[in-house]
Amino acid sequence: MSDLKPSERLRASAEGGLSGHVVVPADKAISPGVDARRARGRRFPNRMSADLLPCEQDCLRTSASLGLRGDIFVPGDKSMSHRALILGGLAEGETRIEGLLEAEDILHTAAAVRAFGPRIERIALGRWRVTGTTWRSPRAPVECGNSGTGARLLMGAAAGFPLQATFTGDESLSRRPMKRVLDPLHAMGAAAEGTRLPVTVRGGGLKGIRFLNIAASAQVKSAILFAGLHAEGEVEVTEPVRSRDHSENMLRAFGCELEITGQSVRLGVRRKLRGASVHIPGDPSSAAFPLVAALITPGSDVTVRSVMVNPLRTGLMKTLQEMGADLRIENPRLLGGEQVADIKALSSRLHGVEVNADRAPSMIDEYPILAIAAAYAEGRTVMHGLAELRVKESDRLAATVAGLRACGISAREEGDTLIVEGCAGQPPGGARVAAHNDHRIAMSFLVLGMASQAPVEVDSAGMIGTSFPGFVRLMRSIGGRVT
Repeated sequence: MSDLKPSERLRASAEGGLSGHVVVPADKAISPGVDARRARGRRFPNRMSADLLPCEQDCLRTSASLGLRGDIFVPGDKSMSHRALILGGLAEGETRIEGLLEAEDILHTAAAVRAFGPRIERIALGRWRVTGTTWRSPRAPVECGNSGTGARLLMGAAAGFPLQATFTGDESLSRRPMKRVLDPLHAMGAAAEGTRLPVTVRGGGLKGIRFLNIAASAQVKSAILFAGLHAEGEVEVTEPVRSRDHSENMLRAFGCELEITGQSVRLGVRRKLRGASVHIPGDPSSAAFPLVAALITPGSDVTVRSVMVNPLRTGLMKTLQEMGADLRIENPRLLGGEQVADIKALSSRLHGVEVNADRAPSMIDEYPILAIAAAYAEGRTVMHGLAELRVKESDRLAATVAGLRACGISAREEGDTLIVEGCAGQPPGGARVAAHNDHRIAMSFLVLGMASQAPVEVDSAGMIGTSFPGFVRLMRSIGGRVT
């Protein structure tokens, strides 16, 4: 591996290319260098790469399957993986993580945390160890890749220390707004230059804040709570609708006092974090793709094991059941403080429903794949309150409508509402869909092609690796025709 660049070496080591423990010292500010456009077509010299790289072409095609069947696992939850690395880096002592998602976004966050001083070791696939320390100014800009979650949470964590850091990202992330996080951090006493990446943050000397999180953004809430760990005074965030609560659950696991009253969360007096053991279950956002594929493909029977079913993340499952989906939650249990279950999906006849805006926080990442289910349903599906989709990796609302229309499905956007007229069965398909370098758009339309009348092609499919390494391999394992 000596012929690889430092960035390629970290990527290869994170994918199992080195035997034993993989240690990257804190004083080596190495970026994982996992820009999917550069990674496509490159074989890393290790036996795990075939399992973890999603594909080697820009374009993938799916065609109708005879029935999907299997008992599978999906990668660890993305939201929890970001938070486990960051909080482990903030905590005193050692944190052990089981089930970490080793996707490109998470590898960027791991490299970013290292750049601030903590020590991070990859022990085996999904098993990582983090030793926290006081954060210091990184020697180089902090590369966040394609991850808005990583960038915003890292800004909050870094703002609590007397340091200066410049955050950068890829072309897509550099178009996404950061002001929603920077405004409350500025109100707490941090200074920032820029409202889109690159953004420079100067932290330290923070004071408390009582913040109304109107957008019900878990990223904004988490950034404030992470910054508040080193702030003087009361830190409270109130939301009109509760957003996902992984930060609250994990902060408690690391020993932080929290008070939750109604729609408000408040940091307690005891805010010092201690190293913890973190177990990360399967990501419900990733599980959505094989589950919906099974629902819309005749003759299918697919079970996804050990998926997180936190009530603030199950909006898609509730909506699919309202549409008539034979979706069964089995073997519920607790894992690492989170509710977990096995989810079985059987092919189903779906019907259209109306999805109110108050459900959006619990399924904001799943609307593109819900739109695919709606395309197969009988009748009209109306989804309200989707403004947040316009500032994701792409304008997901516009991209979803364009992709559906290209595949012969009647769809339109009215303000922040998405309306899909279902085909009551197989839609035409037969199109090449522009994914706009968005992993969830790419996976959603690949699922559509698994049961449409004609094959569907998707471009920029290499971006799938930002959240779901092994997606192609997994879908093939249950019978999906992906070429």
